[in-house]
Amino acid sequence: QVQLVESGGGLVQPGGSLRLSCEASGIIVSVYSMRWYRQAPGKERELVAAIGFSGGTNIADSVKGRFAISKDNAKKTAYLQMNSLKPEDTAVYYCNADVADRPNNVRNYWGQGTQVTVTV
Repeated sequence: QVQLVESGGGLVQPGGSLRLSCEASGIIVSVYSMRWYRQAPGKERELVAAIGFSGGTNIADSVKGRFAISKDNAKKTAYLQMNSLKPEDTAVYYCNADVADRPNNVRNYWGQGTQVTVTV
C-alpha cells in the first residue's frame, strides 16, 4: 500500500516562509508526477505546483515567484518551498502523486493534508 505523508505545515506570520515535504512510502517501483494542491475554507481545491518525472515544473500564477516545487528522487520526496506568505495562502495543502506499485501499474494517490495558516 502506497502512502503519501505531508509535513511542514504550521502557523506563520505574513512575509514568512515554510517548506512542506511529501514522502511516498510503501511498495514503490517508481514515482512519476508529484503535485501540491490547496483548499481554503469554502473554496475548491486548487493546483498550486507540479513537478514531472524529469523535473519539469508548473507553478500556479497566484504563487509564481513566491513558491517553488522540487523533489528528491532517491528519497521519493517532493518539497514545496513557500516564501513571502500571505494570509490568502492559508489552506490545507495536499500532496498528490502518480505512483507505480508494480510495473505498468500507475495509480494516483493523495496525502492526508497539512494545515498552513498565515496570520499576524
